[in-house]
Amino acid sequence: MDLARVALAEAFIKTPIYTPPEAAKNAQRILVKPNLGYPVGPPVTVSMAVLSKALQRLREVNSTAEILIVEGVCSKVSLAAIAERTGLSALLKEGIRLVNADELDCVEYPNLSPEPVRFKTMWAPQLLGEVDCRISVGAFKKTHLKGSPLISASLKNLYGLFPRAKYKARSPNSRGQLHRPSVPLVLQDIYFTIGHLFEGGIVDATSKFVSADWKPDKGKSVAVGKVIWGEDLLQVDRAACEVGGEAEADYLAPIEQLRGALPATMVIGQKRPV
Repeated sequence: MDLARVALAEAFIKTPIYTPPEAAKNAQRILVKPNLGYPVGPPVTVSMAVLSKALQRLREVNSTAEILIVEGVCSKVSLAAIAERTGLSALLKEGIRLVNADELDCVEYPNLSPEPVRFKTMWAPQLLGEVDCRISVGAFKKTHLKGSPLISASLKNLYGLFPRAKYKARSPNSRGQLHRPSVPLVLQDIYFTIGHLFEGGIVDATSKFVSADWKPDKGKSVAVGKVIWGEDLLQVDRAACEVGGEAEADYLAPIEQLRGALPATMVIGQKRPV
């Protein structure tokens, strides 16, 4: 947990304890990707209190940057309607804009993994490569797929950036292609295409969401009372599992092993030695 910080949710919300990544300080444009893909409140989605504090601190360290809140929904309900239901619309002040990921121009991002699982490239918004700072703000959730637990935190949160038109399967509202052969395996490809671009991650574990099956919007809420953040999505997710009383997510060790196998000249993951 040396690369991630943990605080009581109340302290995160009421004090300036959250320090945005260094890249945010001189950025002209900052992309914030919150977990808001469903028309349901926390812990299915990130709380407005945590997201609001993150935006406030970004504005305090950078008074002029354009802040783009980018999300792609996972339901029949539109992003605009979700913004109204969850209270996100109230946070859209001057210089803060909501952007529908499914309406953005997309480009192919190369998979830098030494061992791609399924995708040698992945389509995602061109905007990701154009902004100066990227931050994932995820809810902390545990669902179950094929009898195995699946943790959603800062890395799995990035699913909403991929175009549904490209990655849909049976349902046009989800990204079913990103569940084959399994989510933990596809997360390897996601990390090495766009995940490594992110300079920061926040996990709202005020409460964790627990589902007995695969449904990511129907389950129970379990109080945790913490918020986790840092500059390495993998370390943030590992700390979230520990704080949230869950076994380490099974995608973490394989991704870190692959990251460590990259050539010394290829440094990814917040541009720090690995």
